[in-house]
Amino acid sequence: MAVQTRVVSIFFIQLVLLAVSGLNRANGAGLRTGYYDESCPDAETIALKTIRKAISKDVTLAAALLRLHFHDCFVRGCEASVLLDAAEEGDAEKDASPNFSLRGYDVIDDVKSAIEKSCPGVVSCADILALAARDAVRLTGGSFWKAETGRRDGRISLSKEADENLPSSNFNIAQLKQNFASKGLTKKDLAVLSGNNNSNHGKKIIELDLIPFTHRRFCFILLLSGAHTIGVASCFVITDRLYNFTGRSDTDPALDPTFASELKKKCKPGGGGPFLELDQGSSTISDAHFYKAVRQNRGLLTTDAALLNDHVTRAYVNRQSTSAAAGATFGRDFGESMVKMGEIGVLTGNEGEIRKRCAFVN
Repeated sequence: MAVQTRVVSIFFIQLVLLAVSGLNRANGAGLRTGYYDESCPDAETIALKTIRKAISKDVTLAAALLRLHFHDCFVRGCEASVLLDAAEEGDAEKDASPNFSLRGYDVIDDVKSAIEKSCPGVVSCADILALAARDAVRLTGGSFWKAETGRRDGRISLSKEADENLPSSNFNIAQLKQNFASKGLTKKDLAVLSGNNNSNHGKKIIELDLIPFTHRRFCFILLLSGAHTIGVASCFVITDRLYNFTGRSDTDPALDPTFASELKKKCKPGGGGPFLELDQGSSTISDAHFYKAVRQNRGLLTTDAALLNDHVTRAYVNRQSTSAAAGATFGRDFGESMVKMGEIGVLTGNEGEIRKRCAFVN
């Protein structure tokens, strides 16, 4: 009997240790700012330079890079599994339907290649994704935060896990809250990561003044952390919301009627039509307009309108759309939530690997 009790006690202790270990990973244990200060001191400078060059040619890449980081972190954690090509035994995350329209892989590869020339085998692809997301926001006039680094890269990427973990653009508020809570994120994080404000109160950085905006060359949808203030979506995404919301040939009552009429002139039943700015009139600049649009029931996606259906997220929308200090407070909040998201399920220490090429395990 004593032996059985001892075995049970040891087993319980092992379970506790495993739980604590998992909690530490989820909370980003092992990450810190300036992780590469000694091993690769120019890493962040090289990343910024490369990303600036890419965005100066195509400003829409900013939203794409932000989205890549989000889609990575919500599946297996922030360990660059979204970058892996499919292995022989199955499809990778990038082959899952929510990821068909992901782009920016070539930019990440360019950053990796440039850093490898300076510091071979030191900087992970997972960290490059985090730096790219931070710099994409920075280069579109948004807030700046000190990105934690020290992640290592995973070796597994499965399409079914992307289907199971990524939120849909049609999620209601209950589904969104559950999805974010499963990743250790709060309702405030949900509200914050749905918009990407500009702590500079709408001022463009000099690069953007030289870039003509076009969205004819691609199709992508930002799901939440794409920060709906930048980017575009196809008419197909909102067809049901405009023409068949409940299956009775109706329009979503949460959508402003005038705005719905404007959208119907552009989008035809079945999804035909042009690409639409997620933040109407402000889709290439990170600014406060997104929250104002949501408050006026002019958010493009169902997930935008869903923010008004919870008292915490609704209060945040109201505060950011009406407060004179909204830009400053959001800049801080967004940085904090991005750092928190970047800690989800990270691999550190001896876990995982540092890939030589981001699309392939070593």
